[in-house]
Amino acid sequence: MHADIAREGRPAGRGALTVLLLASTLGVMGGATIAPVIEVIRQALEVGSTAAGLVLTSHSLAIAVVSPLVGRITDRFGVRVPLAVGLAVYGIGGGAGLVIDSYPVLFASRLLLGAGAAAVFTCSTAALLGLCRGGMRDKVMGWRTAATTAGGFVYPLAAGVLGNHSWHAPFAIYLIGLPLGIATLVALPGAGAVSDERQGPRASRGGALRLLRENPLILGLCGLWVATTGLMMVLAVSLPRRLDQLGIHDTLVVALYGTVLASGAAGLIGLTYARLTARLGYAVLMRIAAASWTAALLVFAVADHAALLVLVPVLTGIGSGITMPTLTVLVDHAAPPEQRGTATAVQATALFGGQFGSPLVFGPLIDATSVTTGALVAAAGTAGILLALFRLPEPVRADEEHADEEAEPAAACRDERR
Repeated sequence: MHADIAREGRPAGRGALTVLLLASTLGVMGGATIAPVIEVIRQALEVGSTAAGLVLTSHSLAIAVVSPLVGRITDRFGVRVPLAVGLAVYGIGGGAGLVIDSYPVLFASRLLLGAGAAAVFTCSTAALLGLCRGGMRDKVMGWRTAATTAGGFVYPLAAGVLGNHSWHAPFAIYLIGLPLGIATLVALPGAGAVSDERQGPRASRGGALRLLRENPLILGLCGLWVATTGLMMVLAVSLPRRLDQLGIHDTLVVALYGTVLASGAAGLIGLTYARLTARLGYAVLMRIAAASWTAALLVFAVADHAALLVLVPVLTGIGSGITMPTLTVLVDHAAPPEQRGTATAVQATALFGGQFGSPLVFGPLIDATSVTTGALVAAAGTAGILLALFRLPEPVRADEEHADEEAEPAAACRDERR
């Protein structure tokens, strides 16, 4: 993609990297932010498990639908303005929950949130991938995972505290998107210097469908995104319900279980990700992730005490901390550089499409049987993924020039301008 932010008018420095990492804390936190109060919302609005699950995942439908369009816009015009607009829409759509008391209206506001999140996820990811190459890219992707999971620690914890006052209050957290949108316009370079370059034939190679047809590996990796996120949403939706069954109703404690512990584990993985990939490789890391998820689902299925459930978010976080940067980097390796935005967008469609579809599949199953049955079915799915990953060879990275992993980050990325 010619939208590498290091080429959009002026060098990308610490300010741009900081804004992009802060934006990354929002991209995948649309549902997790209000996860601690989802059971309270379900009871207040008098809806069932499936409807409550859609409050967490309805924004994912919008992300899945809007992301391919965002990807095309990003490839053609750069990341700065689409990211700023997306952050503003994110803040408005999410913050609307402060004053909503109707389930249909809340659902609509979550779709608006998702439209903004599509731009936030796609643009911030594409920009960070464009900053660096090789080993330095792995390091930056690890930082992105750590930033995302830091949001997974701070925002749900704040939501848990606010949720003890009102289920509306946690929606105020989304308003952080508004000042970040302004900061994006200030810190990120403009795209004017390269707008003409994007008009060339390489910049108009086609959209997401053509990309997937011409790159079967990307299609397979996106299928893996769909499967893993769909299966793991069972825990996100069901863990608060299981805690409620065990007599834990304090939303702050639910936040600690549901997202904070998982985010802490994923954050530690992110901070060490570059070393892990250098030592183990991508294929082995993906197998570890699938094994962690399978163990988490099995523990969840049999746990009858809150203390044992502590293992669930920790194991989940390990798997997420590995998978997020690994699949992102692998898709970027497989995609043409001028279609980086589109490649990032199809990942968003797969990731959030899996999230949205999960409660539609598992909600009726759990309502008809039990939370335990749903977890066991999901565990069978992740075990199947684990077995399939033993056939995944270590991807070849001969086309990558490895940056000095110990170099000063902003300077190292600037040196990687193409």
